[in-house]
Amino acid sequence: MKQIIITPEIYSAAPGFRELYIEADVVNGETQDELFAMIEAQGERLRGLLTIPEIAQRPAIAATRAAYKALGKEPNRYRPSAEALHRRMLQGKGLYRINALVDIINLLSLRYGYSIGGFDADKITGPVLTLGVGREGEPFEAIGRGALNIACLPIFRDETGGVGTPTSDNERTKMTLATRRLAMTVNIYGEATDAAGLTGREADFLRDATSLLETYVQATNIRHQLIEP
Repeated sequence: MKQIIITPEIYSAAPGFRELYIEADVVNGETQDELFAMIEAQGERLRGLLTIPEIAQRPAIAATRAAYKALGKEPNRYRPSAEALHRRMLQGKGLYRINALVDIINLLSLRYGYSIGGFDADKITGPVLTLGVGREGEPFEAIGRGALNIACLPIFRDETGGVGTPTSDNERTKMTLATRRLAMTVNIYGEATDAAGLTGREADFLRDATSLLETYVQATNIRHQLIEP
C-alpha cells in the first residue's frame, strides 16, 4: 500500500482530521443499471430529507467547508465534491454515468457526505501520497473542468505533483475503463471514534465500500489503513 503522510497544516486547520485510505485490485467496467438505480434512489431519498441550504449542514460536508475556511479557501466558490453532488441531485439534474468505479464513489459520497478521492493506483508515481495545502500558481488539471486554482485547498500529491483535492481529482490519475488498481482517499475532518479506532460511520462506510467494490468491479485484495494524529 501507499504510505500516507498528513502535513501539520491539515491538522492545524482540522484538529480532528482522520484519513481512511483504501486500495483494491479491480476490474472496472461500464456502470450497471442496478448500480445507477441505487444512485438515483439515493438522490430521491436526499430530496425528501434536505433542502439545498441544508446540504452544507450535513456533518461531513460542514466539516469539510470549515477546513476550507480555516485554510483560506471560500467553499461557496470551490465547493467540496460531495456538496456539489448533493446540489445536483436536489436540483433534479441527476448524475451522468461515467464508469462503475467513479459511480461507486459518487454513491458513497451521496450516502455519507464525504468528498472521496478515487484514483488509478498505477498512475500514481512513487510509494507515498502526502496531504498538504495547495500553493499559489501550482498547476492542477481538474477532471472535466480544466485548470483549477488549488491555492489553499487540501491536496494529495505524489512524486509528480497534485493528485486530488476534495473539490476535484486530477486528469493525470483519473480512473478509466482500463483501471485495474484502485486507490481511494476519504478525508474525514473531525468525528468521534470508538474503542476500535473507527467511528460507527467509518466502519459502516468501509463495509459499504467493500460490498459495492466486490459486487460491481470484482474487487479483490481490499486493504485499508486509518491515519490519525
